[in-house]
Amino acid sequence: MDSLSSLGLGTVVLLVICLVIALGFEFVNGFHDTANAVATVIYTKSLRPHVAVIWSGLMNFLGVLLGGTAVAFSIVHLLPVDLIVNIGATSGILMIFSLLVTAVLWNVATWYFGIPSSSSHTLIGSILGVGLMSSLFAGHIGSGVNWTKAQQIGLSLLISPLIGFCCAGALLLVAKAFIKDKKLYEAPEDNSPPPFWIRSILCITCTGVSFAHGSNDGQKGMGLIMLILMGIMPSQYALNPAIKADAMSKAVVSLQKMESILQKYPDTQKGKWAKLPVELAHIRTTLTGKSALSEISPDLRKSLRADILKADELLGKLDKSGDFSLTREDKETLKQARKQIVGMVDFVALWVVIAVAVALGLGTTIGWKRIATTIGEHIGKTHMTYAQGASAELVAMLTIASADLIGLPVSTTHVLSSGVAGTMVTNRSGLQFKTVRNILLAWVLTLPVTIAGSALLFYVISGGSIKREPPVSPAPIVKPVKP
Repeated sequence: MDSLSSLGLGTVVLLVICLVIALGFEFVNGFHDTANAVATVIYTKSLRPHVAVIWSGLMNFLGVLLGGTAVAFSIVHLLPVDLIVNIGATSGILMIFSLLVTAVLWNVATWYFGIPSSSSHTLIGSILGVGLMSSLFAGHIGSGVNWTKAQQIGLSLLISPLIGFCCAGALLLVAKAFIKDKKLYEAPEDNSPPPFWIRSILCITCTGVSFAHGSNDGQKGMGLIMLILMGIMPSQYALNPAIKADAMSKAVVSLQKMESILQKYPDTQKGKWAKLPVELAHIRTTLTGKSALSEISPDLRKSLRADILKADELLGKLDKSGDFSLTREDKETLKQARKQIVGMVDFVALWVVIAVAVALGLGTTIGWKRIATTIGEHIGKTHMTYAQGASAELVAMLTIASADLIGLPVSTTHVLSSGVAGTMVTNRSGLQFKTVRNILLAWVLTLPVTIAGSALLFYVISGGSIKREPPVSPAPIVKPVKP
């Protein structure tokens, strides 16, 4: 409450609006993407529609709660480490408001027309748009985006549909080679459900896709809300409030280990690496003797977050540069020490996880029919068989789960619809090119439309007059630890 009372009434109102819209995005994401999980079980008559969507909603809810947070940090780190903190409270809210409104409008529009469009592309395009516009305001075009992270995410979004198409088609061929039950490769007859064993497989894959979708897409909502909170209430959310005295002591020890390792390699004290030991020493000095984050002043928390992320970024570049012949032991020590330090800033508040889980779970229980009809009836020229549905969903489930493990967002929509198309091609069922064309068109247009839309909206509502706050003062020179 103290943090809220320090904000103006207008800022608090905008903060609440942004939080509501962020949860609204997850709600829309739920009913937009429900079809990805339930289309196959509905169109193979394995589950009745109302049972399928309620079960999918429950699995999405559990996926958010249990799925981790690595993808959320990918979303947070799409913007440079100091942009949200330094842009100012009101300006930060306008930025988040712009990207949220753009994302929700595009999601609703594609849902209305029954086009399987990617919520991931939508969100990421909207973030890139406001980042680019903020850099234009600052006079440094392009500096408002973390291009390294954007490249990683863009590659995952590009490759994952190809994986869905190829692997689902290949899995269908494998099934045909080893499972000879003809019933598996037939379309459902009337309204009768498939044999029990086939039905069980399809229900399991539906469950897996729903859980994986909740995990991956729910984390995008977590990342959005943490962006809002870190930008508007940095004194409360710049650092993990759950960090206790023992964790802070371990962080100091980790910093000392990193400084000692760098001292063994003199070239790390020169050129582009010279800032690294200074940053580490400054962080260590700030944390030394502290038993709780409350002992760190609110203003210092903002700069400390930026210092930690910048130091981690430099350490990552050093590890990949090949400029130093680090021993395997030193590399592992640096890796573990980095995890300890970054844990102080990469966190998601529990109430955020619960709120996103509820929003996504509720959204999943409605709105399935438009896009499910497209996936189930309009991608292939023939009705989906049991084997096609199971192959597409199994590949989608494993692809999304793998993306979770490496902390990258993927499009459930594109992976599954591509998987269905792959099985149709493998089965020689033929594709409805009008539908495929619309899906491809949405795939191509989503990023440029959302980038342009969020950038334009941010420019309009900010009046084109956003000015950054003065940058955080540079870290004082602190003597690094000697080995």
